[in-house]
Amino acid sequence: MILIKNAQVYSPAPLGQKDVLVSFDRILQIADHIDTPYTDTLVLDGTNKYLVPGFIDQHVHICGGGGEGGFHTRTPEIQLSQIVRAGVTTLVGLLGTDGYTKTPRMLLAKTKELNNEGITAFCLTGSYAYPSDTVIGTVYDDIVYISEIIGCKLAISDHRCSHPSKEEIIRLVSDIRMASLIAGKVGELHLHVGAGKECISQIIDIVRTTDIPISHFRPTHLGRHLEAAIEFTRLGGYADITAKENVPNFFPDLLKETNADLLTISSDSNGSMPKWDKNHERIVGMGVGDIGNLYRVVREMVMNKCMPLEKALTFITSNVATALSLYPRKGSVQIGSDADIVLLDEDYLIDSVIAKGRLMMSEKTILVEGTFEA
Repeated sequence: MILIKNAQVYSPAPLGQKDVLVSFDRILQIADHIDTPYTDTLVLDGTNKYLVPGFIDQHVHICGGGGEGGFHTRTPEIQLSQIVRAGVTTLVGLLGTDGYTKTPRMLLAKTKELNNEGITAFCLTGSYAYPSDTVIGTVYDDIVYISEIIGCKLAISDHRCSHPSKEEIIRLVSDIRMASLIAGKVGELHLHVGAGKECISQIIDIVRTTDIPISHFRPTHLGRHLEAAIEFTRLGGYADITAKENVPNFFPDLLKETNADLLTISSDSNGSMPKWDKNHERIVGMGVGDIGNLYRVVREMVMNKCMPLEKALTFITSNVATALSLYPRKGSVQIGSDADIVLLDEDYLIDSVIAKGRLMMSEKTILVEGTFEA
């Protein structure tokens, strides 16, 4: 058991100063005062600290991404310590542009690895390309029969994508929907939205002209398409924003135009960040996504944009959990929720991390590393 004493608890709504008792992988009790139940209980001092839900990152290239500039530009796999240090306790892994040398089977294996090492990991079948590459033959079967797979990845509005037609997208999302109903999963079509002029016009057209629920469409990278993000949320869909340096500058204004409950933030960690020439013919620079950006932009909105902590947290906790059909098991601090907890210090910096009821980082020191990190 782990007992955190005298912390300011955010569920993410503020609950005040509380003690929180963790038993195995669940939150057992939240109260003004909890006595230590057993002599071997690990007691953590939460004085002057904020206790918040573990962060959820729904867009992580756990096997690495890239490859657009040659084999040497394939970005590396993520390591457990990177994830823990970023306060992320739940993630969704996916493939990027390179669905050739990196496959859904490789992605699934890495997902299982991270689950074994101590966090909660899901993944998506498919990649940028259409038709979608899969693990056991079809997108439908992957979602129905493989517990970790909760949806499919596809790229649109990008010079690197397969440019699927409206009819092809409808067929794909229809299969995803039926599989999700049978498997009891969210069944998301996670859409990489490139910088193309068409943006998500196909998706909005499908939503308006068919009876396919908008909840199955999850467009991401909409920080570069703010008008589309506003329109999509007004239709009732979730809009995902990639955690980049400019997010704290425009996000508070975006909230005035949208339903804040339908906005999420993800990191695009370990994906390649190529810089193209003006004709998209040649790469002139290459970067890599950082999972640490997920909370970094949230903290900046709290520190520099005066956004209340309870509001800023929702975009990487409760909103994401709800979007993935995981709330209140994930994204919340309440009795019965998973014991995924982050302690923040007085400056809102990540101090300690508990995942699945296990102390992974304490006082900014990593306690649990990946199997081969040492």
